[in-house]
Amino acid sequence: MKIAYYIDMIIRKSYLDAIDQAFKVHPIVALLGPRQCGKTTLARHVFKEGPGSNYFDLEDPTHEMRIQNPKIALSSLSGLIVIDEVQRAPELFKYLRVHVDQPTNNTKILILGSASRELIKQSSESLAGRIQYIEVAPFSYKEIAVNNKQELWFKGGFPLSYLAKTKDQSQVWRDAYIKTYLEQDIPNLGITIPAQQLRRFWYMLAHYHGQIFNASELGGSLGITSPTTKKYLDILSGTFMVRQLQPWLANIKKRQVKSSKIYIRDSGIYHRLLQLGSDEDILINPKLGASWEGFALEQTILKAEVDSSNCYFWGVHGQAEVDLIIVKKGKKYGYEFKYSDQPKITKSMRKAINILELDSFSVVYPGDVDFDLADDIQAKCL
Repeated sequence: MKIAYYIDMIIRKSYLDAIDQAFKVHPIVALLGPRQCGKTTLARHVFKEGPGSNYFDLEDPTHEMRIQNPKIALSSLSGLIVIDEVQRAPELFKYLRVHVDQPTNNTKILILGSASRELIKQSSESLAGRIQYIEVAPFSYKEIAVNNKQELWFKGGFPLSYLAKTKDQSQVWRDAYIKTYLEQDIPNLGITIPAQQLRRFWYMLAHYHGQIFNASELGGSLGITSPTTKKYLDILSGTFMVRQLQPWLANIKKRQVKSSKIYIRDSGIYHRLLQLGSDEDILINPKLGASWEGFALEQTILKAEVDSSNCYFWGVHGQAEVDLIIVKKGKKYGYEFKYSDQPKITKSMRKAINILELDSFSVVYPGDVDFDLADDIQAKCL
């Protein structure tokens, strides 16, 4: 297929380098990310000989049957072993520990999963010290032509959505993705929630995109309890559909925001949850600013190459806020996201820089050039 060819042509060098470096330290590397984000394509580049006896796709019933007795299936293999959709067999992790600890072991194992470590049960306990996790995201602006940033924002980064020949085809793909996620992917994780109930929650959550999560308010709208609301949110977060941005708590006496902020991680999926079709629909929608904020936030995190655990926001009720704080190598970097061609300095920015002792502060905007707004504040384009 032509689309598959183009996906293969977008070589994701940063991920390939990360996999190579991880294998120098650990016998097992796990690529975790949402379904259809490109994990299998990356595995094909690593496993250059192509799928064969060392490649197990656990969505294939034959492969799934073979791996039910992992000792027989894996003990005689050498070289690289790839196991795709590993969340379908969480019990496999117990054997992988035994396998890689064998003195005669000469294999490396690359596992691919569509759920977080927390949802793939037993992995972190069984493989501690033997595994490195790499989170794979859909396409970022670094991986596409520079003049296609708006298309990436509107369509999202999932390869089959972004590379679709027409916007209508991209929209159809995303609608099918949402349906499959709810009706197949979630049940395959052993999670028993009616698809329609989770759909209603996900659609409602899209209207809180970029806002502080209020479990009681959202639960009240849907007729469910606050604990159930939090459970649903954790499921969407654990399958990489939603980002829960945690608050940074400074050592000050002011009343700081202590609840998380929520974002739909892929802008294309976000637009379909809002039932936005054409580019014009997006540009005239009241959620335009929130949409661009979420897109720019995800792209900034990807560019910084940091773990989600090192990303925060900060806010003091009714006074000051910072959309994103990234902690990296002992330094704190602050970011504001403004859908404007003329970003400006605000009192909130000044307060944040002074209170949080930020090492730099950037206002990210949809422009074409970087420039200084002040000695300590820079306007940055994506």
